[in-house]
Amino acid sequence: MANIKSQIKRNRQNETRRVRNRAVRSELRTREKAVIAAAEAGEPTDELMRAAQKRLDMAATKGVIHPNEADRRKSRLVARSTRANEA
Repeated sequence: MANIKSQIKRNRQNETRRVRNRAVRSELRTREKAVIAAAEAGEPTDELMRAAQKRLDMAATKGVIHPNEADRRKSRLVARSTRANEA
């Protein structure tokens, strides 16, 4: 355990951010799964896709994930949903 005041505060901040980032990452996975499930079921994915892309962009803006990761995940999500709709 740190005994320096600034490090004690830093530990508190890190824990708060860790919990928040964990929740954001969990929501990203949930929204991606919803899009994939809807696409495989043959349902329209427009609203779900827009919500997932918005959350990915927000996570990238806040620094939870890297902007390139957000772009890559969006691209793969679109490709996967269109592939499922074609089949």
